[in-house]
Amino acid sequence: MKTAAFYTLGCKVNQYETEAVEELFEKNGYTSVPFNEKADCYVINTCSVTSMSDRKSRQIIRRAKKTNPDALIAVMGCYSQTAPDEVLAIDGVNLVLGTKDKSSVVRLMGTLKQDDKLNAVTDIRDNHTFEELSIERCTGRTRAYIKIQDGCSQFCSYCIIPYARGPVRSRAEDEIICEVKKLAEAGYKEVILTGIHAAAYGQDLENTSLDRLLNKLDTIDGIERIRLSSIEPMTLNSEFIDGIRGCKKLCPHFHISLQSGCDDTLKRMNRHYTTKQFEEIVNGLRSAFPGCAVTTDIMTGFAGETDEEFEKTLEFVKHIKFADAHVFQYSRRRGTPAARRPDQIAPEIKEARSKAIMSAVSVSKNEFLQNELGKTVDVLFETRTKDGLYEGKTTNYITVHAPSEEDISGRILKTELVSIENGIIFGKTVD
Repeated sequence: MKTAAFYTLGCKVNQYETEAVEELFEKNGYTSVPFNEKADCYVINTCSVTSMSDRKSRQIIRRAKKTNPDALIAVMGCYSQTAPDEVLAIDGVNLVLGTKDKSSVVRLMGTLKQDDKLNAVTDIRDNHTFEELSIERCTGRTRAYIKIQDGCSQFCSYCIIPYARGPVRSRAEDEIICEVKKLAEAGYKEVILTGIHAAAYGQDLENTSLDRLLNKLDTIDGIERIRLSSIEPMTLNSEFIDGIRGCKKLCPHFHISLQSGCDDTLKRMNRHYTTKQFEEIVNGLRSAFPGCAVTTDIMTGFAGETDEEFEKTLEFVKHIKFADAHVFQYSRRRGTPAARRPDQIAPEIKEARSKAIMSAVSVSKNEFLQNELGKTVDVLFETRTKDGLYEGKTTNYITVHAPSEEDISGRILKTELVSIENGIIFGKTVD
């Protein structure tokens, strides 16, 4: 029996797609093995959101070749889509696929010999059909990602993803509902809706939208939590908030991508909102969902970011008081408008600014956690830690560790939040 190994770089969408492709291999007679073991073929799903992502993708490809020089290697994903010839030129790569037609990878690999090289990347720009890749097997986990959408038409000036993923394509409502029902039947308690630009769900379909989808999923028996992944600010207008206010299973955790707290920087980024609009959205969410966690992404060192612009961002971050944030430095991406700007920021300045933002976020995160102490909340426990405690998440995405003499994995239990240590809340179950 042939063996196959898989490696995923990048976002949750990539992770979902890799798992679906792995199922396809297993249905076609392959046995999955860990990536660091010798396999007959390796499938690497790449990321290209930063230049570091490209570099990491190349390292992983070479690692596969070193593990088994005789194996067939397939590379797919965003890096492949944007630089197929570059990827195919890497020693050992036999097949290059982009961000569509991933369901054909098993068939194409079956036609190749060790020295063959095939570039199967096609133009993504005019692709308006969602490629159905679903996950049928259940591995005993308590939370499952559901891909509801692909592509992005925002064209932020720093971002390569619209060129790698193509325009917005939404998955049919019925297909999503069907998959969620299967997961509920298998015992999953929580589903996370994800996509390249999940907020755009339904824009290319008739008679559906993200808020309508959320309300439909809210009625599915067995699923107790529905969580949104990263979402663009302008989707969360008052009409949308009113539309989801009645979703009882929707987790009060909203990851809203800020990128910058300076209007001039946002304009150069081609982001379609102002800091005032962003603040109004946050206030609307906090009013509709008391106690909700608002987290974000913040980029430092974008091309042309002056000291004054950065200070505005820093003050805005302090003012909003995020529950947490992913802080990262601007990475020049070939093919994007921002990469052509002459006013690039020195690496040491980017680093210093990142540290300043992370310090501010650390303060607001601690304040958020302190406000939760003493509450008794529902925690979905998932795994056992090295210390023998059980780790889980609250609905507003706080990590909780709690002791238990019995196995509580996969259970939602009332838990009193007692103390904080290193950003983790320690609690005790009261059920």
